[in-house]
Amino acid sequence: MKYPKDFEDSSVTKQTPVKIPFMEAAPKMKGNDVVSVKCECCCLTEECTEEYARRVRDRYSGRWICGLCAEAVKDEMVRSEKGIEAEEALNQHMSFCRKFRARSPPENPTEDLIAAVKQLVLKRLDSPRPSPEGKPVMESGCFETN
Repeated sequence: MKYPKDFEDSSVTKQTPVKIPFMEAAPKMKGNDVVSVKCECCCLTEECTEEYARRVRDRYSGRWICGLCAEAVKDEMVRSEKGIEAEEALNQHMSFCRKFRARSPPENPTEDLIAAVKQLVLKRLDSPRPSPEGKPVMESGCFETN
C-alpha cells in the first residue's frame, strides 16, 4: 500500500490492513440451524431453530406442537373442572384436531385454520370466568327496575 509523502513523514505509525475472512469471526452456534417442523395436532408446518424445537418437545412429552395448539392446551387445562395435567389436555386437544381434520379433506387450509381459531375464541368467550374476588360480577341494585 502506498501512502502520501506527508503521511510517511508524520508521527502516525503505519498499520498494515488485516483481512478477516467473511463469517469466520462468528462461530456457528449449536442448535441455531433452522428446521421445518410439523405440528402433531393441526399439521401446520413451521420453521424454527433446532433449540426451540427441542424445548417444545421437552415440554410436551416429545411431541412438537405449534404455538396456537400450545395455547389451546393451556386453555384446556384452565377450563377443566377436574384440574387436568398438561399431558391429558394435550391428548384432548389432539383428539379434537383429529376429529376436525377427519370431517373432510381441506380445500383451503388457510380458511380451515381461521375457522379453528374462531371456534377456539368463541369457545373461550362462552366459558364462565370467576370474578376477581369470588363475588358475583353483577350485584343487586345495578339496574333500576320499574
